[in-house]
Amino acid sequence: MEEAKAISLTDENFDSEVLNAETPVLVDFWAEWCGPCRMAGPVIDKVAGEYEGRIKVYKVNVDEQRDAAVKAGVTSIPTLNIYKGGQVVDQMVGVPPTFESDLKAKIEAQL
Repeated sequence: MEEAKAISLTDENFDSEVLNAETPVLVDFWAEWCGPCRMAGPVIDKVAGEYEGRIKVYKVNVDEQRDAAVKAGVTSIPTLNIYKGGQVVDQMVGVPPTFESDLKAKIEAQL
């Protein structure tokens, strides 16, 4: 069950997949050159597998999909937004030592 991975989003499908989603959505705003983003990546993919069917998990490369990042108000990366009903209901910026447990707690609070 933990084989799911975060799905890449584009500027074009951000609204339909995130803002119009019927389930909670986690979006990881990241960039290839960002060290903390690369550290967070495997945890994001693990979470995607663990919560498959209960929350959708997406990634937005801010260098390639600038419009989506601007629309989300992202000013630093990694930024992880949790959306529910098209609104940001929680957010994490950066990768603290307790990243995985903090992220799971934020997700659980929205399920």
